Amino acid sequence: MASRGNRHVRTEESENTINYVQCDGLAVMKMVKHCHEESSNMDLAQGALLGLVVDKCLEITNCFPFPKSGDETMDEEMYQLTVMRRLRRVNVDHLHVGWYQSSDVGNSLSLALLESQYHYQTSIEESVVVVYDTQKSSRGFLCLKAYRLTPQAIQMYKDGDFTPDAFRTLKVGYESLFAEIPIVIKNSPLTNIMMSELNELLPEDKGHNFLDLGTASVLENHMRSLIERVDELYQEAVRYNKYQQVVFKQDTEKHRALAKLAAENAMRTSKGEPTVAEEEVIKQFRPMPVPPRLTATITSGQINTHAQHIAQFCSQSLAKLFITESLQNAKESKEIK
Repeated sequence: MASRGNRHVRTEESENTINYVQCDGLAVMKMVKHCHEESSNMDLAQGALLGLVVDKCLEITNCFPFPKSGDETMDEEMYQLTVMRRLRRVNVDHLHVGWYQSSDVGNSLSLALLESQYHYQTSIEESVVVVYDTQKSSRGFLCLKAYRLTPQAIQMYKDGDFTPDAFRTLKVGYESLFAEIPIVIKNSPLTNIMMSELNELLPEDKGHNFLDLGTASVLENHMRSLIERVDELYQEAVRYNKYQQVVFKQDTEKHRALAKLAAENAMRTSKGEPTVAEEEVIKQFRPMPVPPRLTATITSGQINTHAQHIAQFCSQSLAKLFITESLQNAKESKEIK
């Protein structure tokens, strides 16, 4: 499961087994409904994605939510197997192709997400994680993104080495942890006909919720989260600087001790006495453990994601304002006539 078991987020089609994700409209509506229901309770919504792979396209045709973690009587693995088994009986796609989870103003990139997607992608090669942002979507900006781990990130997590040297060797950075996969929503012709008829039945005073111009709350939450992530990155930088200072001090003391030993050995040699091996001095200075850099890398990725979302959200909000201005001008000119 997900919790149990970003312009720099690159789309690298040549390094992925799939080039794009095609999601059925019904599956999208199920995800949206589940995520909004859980967001009202301040819970994280997660679920399984079902579908199949056709050539280089991952088709998501169905989904179902995971049981809540608070229910201790529920066997999660058995629950998933039972649901997929019953879907197969009614001739519905039952192949597991990934998972989805809700997000709040871009707070999706985390260590838990990285670990869960690693387990999914190593067991199901074509699996993806679909992230749905509830708050931005409620303001009229549909935010539905699909991600996969890059080969470098998978190798890094497989080795379990998160030191700076390992990151440098594998060329892993915050921009190369996840690769964003283009996602396309597709409906059947019958669904499109039904939606057209429903749109005609919609009263004129309804359906304007997607022209909501109140963007202050979303931008405020983005900025608040961005400030928190910057503070976390600063703390990680302070810890790493302290580690470097300790290592530098230890190296200085070790070189001083070796120089002193070399002078003493020279005196012993002149007196015909046996010399002391350098290993005896080196043993006194144990190497300092290198702090892992995975947390700092993920935090940098979160900062990058927030910056991208703020830029995109502002540009879309400006477009809404210009559209609204044109509509208002047209309305006023019509009233004057």
